[in-house]
Amino acid sequence: MNASAETGTAARHEGADETLHRSTGELAASLPHIRNAPAEGGVIELIVRRPAIDAREVLSEARISTDEGIEGDTWNQRGSPTSADGGPHPDAQLTIMSARAAAVIIGPVERWPLAGDQIYADLDISHETLPAGTQLRLGDAIVEVTAKPHRGCAKFAARFGCDALRFVNTGEGRDLRMRGANCRVIRPGTVGVGDSVTRL
Repeated sequence: MNASAETGTAARHEGADETLHRSTGELAASLPHIRNAPAEGGVIELIVRRPAIDAREVLSEARISTDEGIEGDTWNQRGSPTSADGGPHPDAQLTIMSARAAAVIIGPVERWPLAGDQIYADLDISHETLPAGTQLRLGDAIVEVTAKPHRGCAKFAARFGCDALRFVNTGEGRDLRMRGANCRVIRPGTVGVGDSVTRL
């Protein structure tokens, strides 16, 4: 099944709105809300693919595959300095970001695609709840959370602020995986906005 795009064409998201950058205090105040995300299962709130560098396409439905992660995404075209051969890292085929963390760090849902993750779900994705090796059912696909860290970078700081970068990369922000969780595809399938995410 072909992915269904809400926008029809890929939209480019450049630059940043510094008025939306959250302070360390604001981020810290959000922690109880993020910790209270459902642990056993949640709901997918947004699906995004990256058809080109710095381009985002919001989808109502997507096909998850072992070749591309999200079909039409450029994961399989992006080299990684931490992969064995310098090619696309097999433990980062797609990433899941907490929708609660996205709302706090990024702001309105229209801006969430700036983060560059593919699945945004109301789910507790902390290391404690989802240790590496945990499998998740997304729609009728299955993915596995990997040990590969997902860290904020210079683009993350430019888009969401230096306080946000420090917060997601250290301490409790890191423990809660506020930057997101890397996954690899175990079983291909189709996933849609509103579908459940279930810990297996």
